[in-house]
This record gives sequence, C-alpha cells and structure tokens, in this order.
Amino acid sequence: MIPPVVHVVDDDELARRGTARLLGVAGFDVRTYASAQEFLTTIEPDAPGCIVLDLRLPDASGLDIQAALIDRAVALPIIFMTGHGQIPDTVRAMQRGAVDFLTKPVDADVLLAAIARALAQDAALRAARSRQNDLRSRYERLTAREREVFVHLISGQLNKQVASDLQITERTIKLHRASIFEKLEVGSMAEMARLAIELGIDPAKPTS
Repeated sequence: MIPPVVHVVDDDELARRGTARLLGVAGFDVRTYASAQEFLTTIEPDAPGCIVLDLRLPDASGLDIQAALIDRAVALPIIFMTGHGQIPDTVRAMQRGAVDFLTKPVDADVLLAAIARALAQDAALRAARSRQNDLRSRYERLTAREREVFVHLISGQLNKQVASDLQITERTIKLHRASIFEKLEVGSMAEMARLAIELGIDPAKPTS
C-alpha cells in the first residue's frame, strides 16, 4: 500500500521549511513546492495524501490551484493556510470541498489535527471509489439479458412474473438468476438490491 503524502505548497521558504519539519517529526511523508506551477506539474493525481496550500502564491492563488485540481478530477483534500484570508475566500474554498482554512501563524496541534482529518477523508473517499469500481466491474460481467432480468428481480417480482414480462420460461429465469448471483458475488436478493442502490440502477417499472 502506498503511504500518503502531505504536499506543502508555500512560496515563503521559512514557512515551507518549518511546516515540512513539523510534519516530518510527526511521521508524515512530506513534499514541498514553492509555486503553483511546480506543484501542478509534479503532482501525482492518483497517489494518496492531502495538500497544505497557501492562499497567496506568486504565480496563482490557492483558489486557482483548487479549481485546476477539480478540472483534472484530482480529489486530494486541501487545507488552506493564509496570513490574510477573507471571508469570501474561505466560503469559496469550503464550498469547493476544502477540509479547513487556517490563519497563519498556525498552531502546530491545529495543523496536525487538520491533516489527520484530511488524510482520513482521502482514505474514506478512496475506499468508496474502490468499492464502486468493484461493484461496477461485477455488474459489467452480466449479459444484456441478465441485466434485463436483474432490473426486474430488484423490483421485487417473482420468477414467474419476470418470465411473463420478458416472455421467456420460468426455468430460464431461474438459470439467469443463478448466474446473476454468481457474477455479482451476492448470496441473497437483499444483497443484490443493495448493490443496485449503490450503483444507482433503478428497478424495472411494473407492467400494467
């Protein structure tokens, strides 16, 4: 498992070094950047971690960087730090998903607590994405006919009702159902229904 990295983006060299030293002592893997360009050209979008980001940089604002990351679908949690933050900046940053907005000089314990929250959020989001990808991969194993049967089954229909709607035999529905259970790796209709909910798949509408 790849260890998470805390990315510190700050053009103030003393502040950048001080933050890196603090985080290093606390046991974090830290990488530092003096500009927006340096950060955006070297960041690994799929690696776990979080970002400690200064609001004011010489070549871009922290909000610009946040927007660029959103455009690239980079979901690393961000902790903003600034010596002169204003309420509108704070609101925009938080609306876009920032974990925290801290005013310099930042208390060490406050920063470490914010980083702990950010890394926990990153881990939870990655676990959720992994779960979603796994479920989607299972669902894609189904044939077109099995997907038809699937949406009818999750609507609560009995085998004979599904057979009637799809104009095939009940025995064929039972075979499809067994195959669906196997491919989706579920052991009950309740599990299958939960999987459908997680994937956002709607049940078939009952025929009149």
